[in-house]
Formats: sequence, structure tokens, C-alpha cells
Amino acid sequence: MDAIVKMLEKHQPFFEKISRNVYLQAIKDGFLGCMPIVLTSSIFLLIATLPGVVGITLPQPLIDWCNKLYNFTMGVMGIMVAGTTAKNFTASMNRRMPAGKVLNDGSTMVAAQCSMLLLAVTQFTTKFNGSELSVFDCTSMGTRGLFSAYIAAFITVWVYKFCVSRDLTIKLPKEVPGAIAQNFRDIIPFGGAVIICGIIDVVVRNLMGVPFSELLIKLLSPLFTAAETYPGLILIQAATAFFWFIGVHGPSIVQPGIDPIRLANQAENLQVLLAGGHPAHSLTFNMSLVGEFGGTGATFIVPLLLILFMKSKQLKAVGKASIVPVAFAVNEPLLFGAPMILNPYMLIPFVAAGCVNVSVAKFFIDNVGMNGFSFVVPWATPAPIGIFITTNFQLIALVFVAIIILLDAIIYLPFLKAYDKLLCDQEAERAAELGLESDGAATITASTSAPAVEQTAASVEPTAAAADQPEP
Repeated sequence: MDAIVKMLEKHQPFFEKISRNVYLQAIKDGFLGCMPIVLTSSIFLLIATLPGVVGITLPQPLIDWCNKLYNFTMGVMGIMVAGTTAKNFTASMNRRMPAGKVLNDGSTMVAAQCSMLLLAVTQFTTKFNGSELSVFDCTSMGTRGLFSAYIAAFITVWVYKFCVSRDLTIKLPKEVPGAIAQNFRDIIPFGGAVIICGIIDVVVRNLMGVPFSELLIKLLSPLFTAAETYPGLILIQAATAFFWFIGVHGPSIVQPGIDPIRLANQAENLQVLLAGGHPAHSLTFNMSLVGEFGGTGATFIVPLLLILFMKSKQLKAVGKASIVPVAFAVNEPLLFGAPMILNPYMLIPFVAAGCVNVSVAKFFIDNVGMNGFSFVVPWATPAPIGIFITTNFQLIALVFVAIIILLDAIIYLPFLKAYDKLLCDQEAERAAELGLESDGAATITASTSAPAVEQTAASVEPTAAAADQPEP
């Protein structure tokens, strides 16, 4: 462990350089601005789904109300992130603008949100009660549309920079109030950004047959139809985690290409089980319980590690806030609060833990006699319980669960310790600057190394009722 910590500390300047990339910084700060959405929506998601896991049936109106609150918060996360990312990218760009020229961050924020809708949302007409209605497909308005959100934000700000730098704006006399004059100056760059994204949308739909938000799914799905081999399972899980790590909803990209295989294998496992045989398929629908043990990144054990072993106030607070949601596969508070996403210290464990889990699962199914997953359990079922149920209550499944919990802890702990040291140094420095005494929870002498990675936020798109689930 000490060797890994020292290795990470040695590369701290490199991590800092990555974290200060203006594009990554805009994305991270954009997520940070949306943290209230994540935390609030997670509460309503748990209220709507958790009672069903333990057999309690809530009144349907209450469930519908919670789902509505969730859908109109996390369900539009992509739109919100487009705006906050554009606003933060605008702030970075303004520091590089010529003297006297400034981009209007309010206007870039709105333009990016409009552009994101053009890239991500499909409009169609349908009949309802005899009338023809215009309808939006909302699927990609949430975290599934994050890729479109980033592209819209960056295109928008660059168009504004191009126009403002070259005075391609509508100028009004100096007597016109500043707010009104600014609105007219923003017309040309606003129109340019929206038109460019609209053209991209038309081109992608005509060439690929899908909206821009589905482009990655269309291009990469063939890669994930690999056979049930160790490399195939590892590729699927690594891609799911890596896409989430860079802020793109991994399950939405990876799982559509393998869903037919997963569902067919799980159905076959059930038939074999009912016939008294050994279900041997490992690539099944509920393999998500293993690869996404507690959520993408296999984060089930991470909150407990933060509470027990970390000294940083920030990480201890995140651990306490996320331990219950993560137990029920809602790990957004952890992903965005630590953060895990776009945090160079977390890349290796975030990708590796799930890969190790699915490899161990395949070994247990092929060689130890553990059943392949045969039953479908609610996505919010705590992973250890879900694995026990879907293997038909085998005791060996509990041994398997204990082993992957231990392995995940071993994988995460050295990287968390290195990151914790970094945050403790930051907290000590801030306390010294403010003339405060560091309390025992975070007392580590400030290092003389380069400034630490700035902490910001970077999370599943759930479908209508789930977040980082084993894909509902």
C-alpha cells in the first residue's frame, strides 16, 4: 500500500496538470453546480423504490409523486449540466479574452442548453384523444445525454469567443441601456451556436440513423457483443466504468449492445435451474449486481472505507452521506461528492474493481459450482442480498460476496489513502491561512509539493425510476 501511495504522490504534478485542463475543469465544475439535483433526486428515488425491496407497497399516488420529482430533477440533469458546463467554460475563456472583450456567461449558458436539446432530443407527433400532439422523447435529457451536453457547451462557448473576438455582434448606440445592448450583442453568437448544433444533429441523423446523443452507442455497441470469456466480461465492465469516469453514462453506451445476449442467457439459466441443472451462463442481466456492486465502479465498500480509514473531513463527510444510498445502488452522492468521476487518483480502482468482480464471478460459476444468475431482482436490492437471491440462495454465493468485498477494499484502499493525504494537506493549508488550528480529524502537515487537485464534482442515468442501477 505504501508503494502505491508514494507512486501516486510522485505523479501528483501530472494529476494536477490533468485536473486543470480547461475542458475537464469546466465539466467538473459544471457537475458541482448540479449537486443539489443529485442529492435531492436520490432521496425521492429511494422513497419510491426502497420499500418495494422489503415487500412494502406504498400508495401509488405517492410513488408517482416521487417519480415525478425525480424525473424533473435528475431526469433533466443533462440539460442542466450543459448550462453549468458552458458557464464555467465561459469563465475560463474570459480569462483568455483580449482586453475589453467579455463573453456573457448567462447567454452562453442558455445557448448551450438549447443546443444540447437539438443534439439529444427527438421530436415527433402522436395522436391523443383525437388530437395531434407534438412530443419530445425525454430519454436523453438526463445523464444519458451528458455527451451531448459537453459538446453543446464547448461548441457554444467557442462560437461566442469567435464572434466577440471579431466584433461579429449587433452594436447599438451608447445611449441604449447596457442590459438591452448586451442582449442584441448576443444574438449573432447565440444563433451561430444553435445553428451549428442543429446542422450536426441533421448530419448525424441522416448518416447514422440516430440522434447525436446515441452516436457513441451506435458506434461502440458492436465491440461489446464479445463471447462469454474473461476478456469479454472485462472489456464490458471496463468500458462501462471508464465512460462513467469521464462523465459519460457508461451503462447507456455499453448495455444496449449486450442486452439481448444478457436477457437470453438469464432466461436459459432459469430453465436449466428449474430442470435441476447448473446454470452456467455468466453474461447475464443481473451480472450488473457484481460488476456494479453498489453502483458503477463497484463502490459498495467505499463509503465504509472513507468513514473508518480516512482522516480528511471531506471524505469522512462524503462517506457518511453516501453509505445508505450506495448500499441500495444509488451511488451518485459518492461519485460526485468525493469526487470519483474525473479524479485522476480514482481512475485505476474505479475501473479495476468491477473487472476483478466479474472475473471472480465467472471463476466461481465455472469452477466452484456457484449458479449463474437466474432470477431478476429489483435494481435497488442491496447487491449482497440480490446476488444471494438470484443464485437461488446458495451459501457459496455468500462466500463469493465476502471475497469480492475484501478484494474491492484492497483495490480501493491505497488509492483512497493517497487521495486522503492530498486532501488533508489541503485542509491543513486552508486552516493555516485562516489562522485556525487543525483538529485531530485532519491534522497532517501541509506538503511542499505542487497545489493539489481541485475538488469538484463530476453520476446512472437511471431510467424513469433508477439511477446507477444494474440497468433498469
